[in-house]
Formats: sequence, C-alpha cells, structure tokens
Amino acid sequence: MIFGRSERGRPPVEPVTLKILVAGGFGVGKTTLVGAVSEIRPLRTEELLTEAGRPVDDLSGVETKHTTTVAMDFGRITLREGLTLYLFGTPGQERFWFMWDELSEGALGAVVLADTRRLEDCFAAIDYFERRAIPFVVGVNCFEGSARYPVETVRKALDLDEDVPMTMCDARDRESVKEVLVGVVQHAMAHTADRRGAVAT
Repeated sequence: MIFGRSERGRPPVEPVTLKILVAGGFGVGKTTLVGAVSEIRPLRTEELLTEAGRPVDDLSGVETKHTTTVAMDFGRITLREGLTLYLFGTPGQERFWFMWDELSEGALGAVVLADTRRLEDCFAAIDYFERRAIPFVVGVNCFEGSARYPVETVRKALDLDEDVPMTMCDARDRESVKEVLVGVVQHAMAHTADRRGAVAT
C-alpha cells in the first residue's frame, strides 16, 4: 500500500494485533516457545537460579535449568498479512504469579504448556484461565527422552473439558509452535462467537 492507496486495486488490509499468553509450570519451555517463533529478538527477564531459591524452586525433572523468568517473555509473530500476535510468556514459579493478572489484561487467549513428566505443574495455569473464562489450548511439549502418551490419556490426567483443544508440540520448532498459536486464535474466536450468540439470544 502506497500513500494509503492499495496496490493493484486490492482493498487495504486493516491490521489486527492480538495478545496471547504462554503459561505453564517452571521449566516447561515457555521461553523457548516464544523465542522459536518471534520475528523480533525476544525480550526476556531471566535471572540465574541461586542457592537462596533452592528451598522454594522445585527442580525435579529440570535439574539442568540454570535460569528462570522473573517477569515475562515477550515476542511477536505475524501469522498472515494484517494479523500479528504479541506473545507474553508468564513466569512459572509460584512466587511470581502476582504478575499474571497484569499480563492477562486484554489477552485473547492462552497456551498452557505441559510436560508429561510434571503434569501437576500446569494445573495452576489451567485453573487460572478456567476461572477467568480466558480461552486456552494445551500444548504438550514433547521433550527428548520423555514418555509419549495418547492425547486422550493426557486429557484425562488433566481432567480437561472436551472442548479444550490439546495438541502435541515441540517448543523448539517454529512450525510446530505456529500450529499451536493458530489453534489458540481459532479456539478463542469460536469462544467469543459463542458468547456473543448466547448474549444475543
């Protein structure tokens, strides 16, 4: 588009920006996911884990992790012309959960990352979005060396409603993450349409 006029007669595309949260337990891959798809250099607020934090940080299953997000991760991805997602990764540790309310303000939807080795770590995020009626999908991050389970087995273990989308993904792989994000947008749009329909009737 040049000087507000569309090229080759096409109508101008109104840009749309949407806010998506990426949540889940400590060490589940939120920072990795945001970094895998972001078009810009991701903003990260990571700090080194210290001895002082060991009594409150459960490192079971993530013993090699040396840093933690203390505020948020931020990235951006354009899914198609005129549609841009702003990604906000939430801190996973309980002592930083006070940030969630501020980060969730204005969010269209969320991704809850799950690790089958530590499924209980994503219960808090699932509960948070359910209680606030924020549409979310669950992405099971398939770590190397971890056991693989059928989607329905994981769904049952998480006690998820049937209408909550769930998919297997690799937080390191751009295309895999893009599929998850497209799923979030589609689910959130359908959720919004359903709510509008209920209000109209």
